[in-house]
Amino acid sequence: MRSAKAAPPSALGWLLRFALAFGLLNTLLTFENRWPGFGVAYMPRLSFELCLAVGALMGWVTWRGSLSPRAATAGAVGFMALVLVRYASVTAPAVMGRPVNVYWDGRHASELLRVAAQSWPVWQGVVVLLALLIGTLLLTAVARGAIAELARCLAWERPRPWLLAGVGACTLSFAAYVPEQRDTRWFFSLPLTPTLVHQGQLLAGVWLPGQATQVLGPSPAFDGDLSGLVSDPGAADVLLVFAESYGAITFDDTAQAAALAAPRSELAEAIRASGRFVVSSRVKAPTFGGASWLSHAALLAGVDTSDPADHDLLLTSQRPTLVSHFARHGYRTVGWMPGLKRPWPEGVFYGFDRLADDAGIGYRGPDFGYWRIPDQAAMALLQAQELDRAADRSPRFAVFATTSTHAPFHPVAPFVQNWRRLTQPDAYMPAEMAAALAAPLSVTQPLPQYLESLRYQFAWLADYLRRVAPRPLVMVIVGDHQPPALVNGPGASWDVPVHVVSDDPALLQRLLGSGFVPGLTPPAQALGPLHQLTTVLLKAFDAPGAGETLGIEHVAVPDAPRSAPGS
Repeated sequence: MRSAKAAPPSALGWLLRFALAFGLLNTLLTFENRWPGFGVAYMPRLSFELCLAVGALMGWVTWRGSLSPRAATAGAVGFMALVLVRYASVTAPAVMGRPVNVYWDGRHASELLRVAAQSWPVWQGVVVLLALLIGTLLLTAVARGAIAELARCLAWERPRPWLLAGVGACTLSFAAYVPEQRDTRWFFSLPLTPTLVHQGQLLAGVWLPGQATQVLGPSPAFDGDLSGLVSDPGAADVLLVFAESYGAITFDDTAQAAALAAPRSELAEAIRASGRFVVSSRVKAPTFGGASWLSHAALLAGVDTSDPADHDLLLTSQRPTLVSHFARHGYRTVGWMPGLKRPWPEGVFYGFDRLADDAGIGYRGPDFGYWRIPDQAAMALLQAQELDRAADRSPRFAVFATTSTHAPFHPVAPFVQNWRRLTQPDAYMPAEMAAALAAPLSVTQPLPQYLESLRYQFAWLADYLRRVAPRPLVMVIVGDHQPPALVNGPGASWDVPVHVVSDDPALLQRLLGSGFVPGLTPPAQALGPLHQLTTVLLKAFDAPGAGETLGIEHVAVPDAPRSAPGS
């Protein structure tokens, strides 16, 4: 006798089973971080990857008729891997203030576990590990059951047409929505696919033989001897200033150039009065309006970082940099980063003798907005801690990334005559602070604030070079990128100015003919992308060869009078 065929499920029963299984899996792929801490919070949004997986599962069931227990287990294991990726993706920005980085976070995971083991009693560590293991196994079992239930639901042919149409509609809406509003997210959660692809590319570049060299291209020849920086007083200090948002628009736009003409003239006069000289050029930055770290790496390593993935790959390599080059020739290397507010394990790539962040530079004055440390105060602390001359100290190579000209360009700190006061708790008087905070702020019309922040930058640079800076000194001032488009207007180039100030005119002569011209106004044509500037500077830092032609009048450097830093 033939067995009776199983009755098809009711539409309501099918819908409830499907919704429960789909909703459970969707919840595990769309949770957000419960800040502050490591917890998670439910977020009622759709997982793009799960929508695609339902379409793929439908195709599998149509082809094979069912999902085998082995396939369901494999699917559950893969699903739990995505859950872990999701947890890392939402937890890392909340806890560390940056996206997850498999390479760097993986290198430090064992250290974190060792610290945790030393902080907890053994029995607590065992309990935590068992809880994590049991919880993971339970979630995997639940996910396996939900996947199997989805497969059984999809074995019923009646809902397939409209369900497939729904998956297609979600896919199309996601494709149309993502390019325009990645951060708004609408009813979709942030997808995991870009994170997986990016981390996969990063690890492939690290592990595959020759991949990093092929992707990044060759490094400059860091084989010079820096003999061009040595004079009678000794080796010159080298101060590399990444001037935040200092773009070529300040020269190319007639109105901005006119508004900044007076403070630029003051800076030029200060350079002349201090017995120094200046040449200028322009280069094309690898970024626009933000992501300053791409420009920092491009110049320090001499490698094209216009693709952020290449930047991440660079920081996993052992490439030489200006930092390692100067260190090899007896310089103490200092990274002065007042805008760095979060852990930066990638910074070990550069190998600074000292890497000082927001908390590490010793600022004790009042906060000025989010970028709380004014540039003049940061420079005063760098001078006091690293650049004040002592008879027996080694020369310095210092990299200073400014912040006061960073959007929203408010509040702008007042200029302070007494540089020593800037290293003290009373760096700014209450009335000065109140006046700075009372200045109007416009998010949609930021040009006036941008120009005011640049006037402040030129003012403290001029006073520093005139009265405080050590001698001999080579100061390289380069814009990290153009300001945001709200300042630039449409169609602006990616060019940024470069100024090199030095006591030694012979060093600056070696820059002429490489895209540099005398004075503070750069030529209209860029010498090339920013990473090419590294090679130009390396050649200038070496002594000229026999018979080299110099293109600027050689003028003896006078012993200009200089007042004390605290005056």
